[in-house]
Amino acid sequence: MRTDKARDDGRAPYQVEVPEEYVLRDEVRWLQAEDNKLFRFLKEAMNKTEAAYVATYPPSECGIATFTQDLVTAIAKYTPFSRPTVVAVKRREEIEPYGKIVRCQILKDDRQSYIDAARYLNDSTVDIVSIQHEYGIFGGTEGDYILDLIRELKKPAVATLHTVLHSPDPNQKRVLQDLAELCQVIVVMVRTGRQMLIDSYGIEPRKITMIQHGVPNVHRVSTAAVTRALGIADRKVLSTFGLINRGKGIEYAIEAMPRIVAKYPNVLYLVLGETHPGVRAWEGEAYRNELLDMVRRLKLENHVRFNNRFLSLDELVRYLCATDVYVTPYLNKDQIVSGTLAYALGCGKAIVSTPYLYAQEVLGEGRGVLVDFRSPDAVADAVIDLLEDPTKKERMESLAYKYGRRTAWFNVAIDYLDLFHRVLLRTRAEKALRQDEVAAEAKK
Repeated sequence: MRTDKARDDGRAPYQVEVPEEYVLRDEVRWLQAEDNKLFRFLKEAMNKTEAAYVATYPPSECGIATFTQDLVTAIAKYTPFSRPTVVAVKRREEIEPYGKIVRCQILKDDRQSYIDAARYLNDSTVDIVSIQHEYGIFGGTEGDYILDLIRELKKPAVATLHTVLHSPDPNQKRVLQDLAELCQVIVVMVRTGRQMLIDSYGIEPRKITMIQHGVPNVHRVSTAAVTRALGIADRKVLSTFGLINRGKGIEYAIEAMPRIVAKYPNVLYLVLGETHPGVRAWEGEAYRNELLDMVRRLKLENHVRFNNRFLSLDELVRYLCATDVYVTPYLNKDQIVSGTLAYALGCGKAIVSTPYLYAQEVLGEGRGVLVDFRSPDAVADAVIDLLEDPTKKERMESLAYKYGRRTAWFNVAIDYLDLFHRVLLRTRAEKALRQDEVAAEAKK
């Protein structure tokens, strides 16, 4: 590498040869200095930040369980000297073969077990407790047993909200308000959620922070290469994945298929995932059977396939990489987060979605197409438009992938560690202040 160096006599500069290795060394020294400055909290966290996570956990088949496992795994990579602890919530009748990371279990409908779990955490080396909140995974009225745990807890707690209702009933509102009062910080995954907490629940803005939903660290690969491996080469692939229930709106995507097939006879729609365990316990496979009947009635047997299994992360990513257009025809306009949509973004997919709250926020600026609720024609129009215009589709994929890279789990893990670090610093400072005040009173 050459650099220009001015002469002492003021004449034109002469050239100085700088070996490339020295330039690299200087750059590395600069980066190390910046790392020390910018990521001091990360170095401290790596030395010792022991977090506990209260949530459902695999092998429980639940979106919250998957989220928790991904979060714990990502954070653990930055904290090699700490031991993560999971407090898993399960039903009494379930026997789950948890791994060693699950050190305590809560029986969902047993109120005392929440208090016992808090006492376990109080006696442990845990520094901070992360609670994944969804009304349905905890016992009591709208899941209010989790409040008993936090009231008994002597460690600081933060709660990540997986549902924020725009128009909650009185009990739902009370539970979330109490949760915010008891926790040091409430985490939401979209800006809309933060504003709803302020406007509808009266929660103080200083108590709320936003950390986006994490996505797998996936490198973009050729769709054709993956479809060959899956045995679906030469097909245009649409897909929807997740635990199947009536709120997914899959029937509207199926009803859109005849028009899409007329234009693209090689199209294949994959419905990936098993029926939600809670739905299966309530109505069996009624919804899935209705979808199968619809496929037969519309003569789409060669164009719609179901994979009735809970997919591993590797399987899921493989199917997403094989997808030309990902479809989320969900029906609940107030849905504030969707792990399935987040993962499709992370894989850089062209996406057609109904405009529920999470989709509106993450699919803005050309990252996806929003269509009307319950409208097969709108779904068909959007899919056909993307398949007809490869340039538009590729541009959308690039924007989605770029957005997804910012929310990869390794980045989200740093955001959570930063949050844990700040909460612990504040908690320790407040404790020291109280001790000083007590000492001052004792001297009087």
